[in-house]
Amino acid sequence: MTGNIGIDNIKVPEGSCNDDNCPFHGSLKVRGQVLEGTVVSDKMHQTAVVEKRYYHRLKKFKRYEKRTSRILAHNPGCIDAGINDSVKIMECRPISKTKSFVIISKE
Repeated sequence: MTGNIGIDNIKVPEGSCNDDNCPFHGSLKVRGQVLEGTVVSDKMHQTAVVEKRYYHRLKKFKRYEKRTSRILAHNPGCIDAGINDSVKIMECRPISKTKSFVIISKE
């Protein structure tokens, strides 16, 4: 099964993989949030740590502060994102205890 995952502006990767947890070549369905971030680590097997930066408003001081959150995402073989790659991740069913996101594109 190769094809569209139901999200606009997302192309099917040129490479192929035998990963069952790939939304393009496997049976993993994606849903929910689409987030953007930067890969800060890819040392785990088929897992990437994606860091998302955002601003949080402090109502008392009427200012904003920078915050970051780190999300573990499944890294399919056909995408194979590396360190410092800007990626889009999307929510899916829990793949493991800490992974509930999958990388859907590299920018």
